[in-house]
Amino acid sequence: MRIAFSSGGPQGLEATVDPHFGRCPYFTLVDVDGNGSTSVQSVPNPYYERHEPGQVPAFIHEQSAQVMVTGGMGGRAVDLFLQLGIEPVTGAAGTVREALGQYLAGSLRGAGPCRDEEGHG
Repeated sequence: MRIAFSSGGPQGLEATVDPHFGRCPYFTLVDVDGNGSTSVQSVPNPYYERHEPGQVPAFIHEQSAQVMVTGGMGGRAVDLFLQLGIEPVTGAAGTVREALGQYLAGSLRGAGPCRDEEGHG
């Protein structure tokens, strides 16, 4: 399974989870087998400066991710991820390593739109 994390930098598992998936500078992609990571890569967010609705979910889909973990996202993005067959997960904080552990343990699940929907529909 491939899990994408919004991240503040290219530090892999030690990167900080970014609070907003669309405005994060990087995505950390983690391939997991069972309960351990098998590979980790960081990719720049090509839409970091500016994005239109749907561009970032489509990019994550192109990366073959089945799950998108982030601090928060707008309601429209949640719906777009679901339409693409990607599980959106919000409420993550700390490092990617910590969020990965929480997700794999089942304590980080579900998605709701940001409380502050500034710039979102």
